[in-house]
Amino acid sequence: LVTMDGGKIVGKTYFISDLHVGHKNILAFDNRPFRTIEEHDETLINNWNSVICEDDEVWILGDFSWYGPEKTIEIFSRLNGAKNLCIGNHDHKLLKDKRIHNLFNEVCDYKELRIDGYNLVLCHYPIPCYRDHFYGWVHFYGHVHISFEWNMMERMQYEMTTLYGKQCDMINVGCMMPYMGYKPRTAKEILEGYKGYKELLYA
Repeated sequence: LVTMDGGKIVGKTYFISDLHVGHKNILAFDNRPFRTIEEHDETLINNWNSVICEDDEVWILGDFSWYGPEKTIEIFSRLNGAKNLCIGNHDHKLLKDKRIHNLFNEVCDYKELRIDGYNLVLCHYPIPCYRDHFYGWVHFYGHVHISFEWNMMERMQYEMTTLYGKQCDMINVGCMMPYMGYKPRTAKEILEGYKGYKELLYA
């Protein structure tokens, strides 16, 4: 896309993890508020397109689809914007199909990204001692959902910041997290939403 004067329109960058479209068991596992997987998938698609424009890009931090290639391609063709993937543990089989791989501009296991004034470490898996966490870098991850493993990561972060006085900003961007609301979010939205969630939780 270009502006009236011929300049390129620069969209926003968003993040989300663990969409799990087509995964019926995830409804109970995460206590996702949908009656059927079809309702779940349609809500994710509608939510995505309500915030993502064609010139935006989204980093999906793994575990994007439980469907086969054809249904996955059908769903992803309905999603606005450019898509990038940090590979999740459930993505490898689908990515063997070149058509699935080509749904994404970039596919990687790990990404360091400097954008919107933030230095970010992106990975499907949580990395408690990620690069430069003492110096203001932020880590977005998925994989652990709302589980005891997420509680472990939260506890580790608490100990790092409270007991040792060292900065450690690592945030679960799974779509099911309350501050994500089944929508892709910008880095600023995630940081502010997570902070508000923690303040409310411990008020």
